[in-house]
Amino acid sequence: QVQLVESGGGLVQAGGSLRLSCAGSGRTFSPYRMGWFRQAPGKEREFVAAIRWSGGSSISYADSVKGRFTISRDNAKNTVYLQMNSLKPEDTAVYYCAAKWSITADYNYWGQGTQVTVSS
Repeated sequence: QVQLVESGGGLVQAGGSLRLSCAGSGRTFSPYRMGWFRQAPGKEREFVAAIRWSGGSSISYADSVKGRFTISRDNAKNTVYLQMNSLKPEDTAVYYCAAKWSITADYNYWGQGTQVTVSS
């Protein structure tokens, strides 16, 4: 069974930065792709960023975070990161990491989430 554990959330002022981490364990940890998603109060969960785990570093971002957020990975540590700069109040949400095991699979492994709150 795969487990994903996020960390690094917190309270920050607008314009500040945070770095989220997501550590994977269990099974032979070799996902096809890792992603970050977020859910704000009263809103649906939305895609933030994703990165291919191996065989290249195909990366994608939501338009709302391009130029401000950077996703990266450390395969040796089974960890994916989300560096968030120039944070805005509208970035406030619970951030989740997720893993998918093949190009056709859904994201079917999820972490418990970490709260990010950006004050104005």
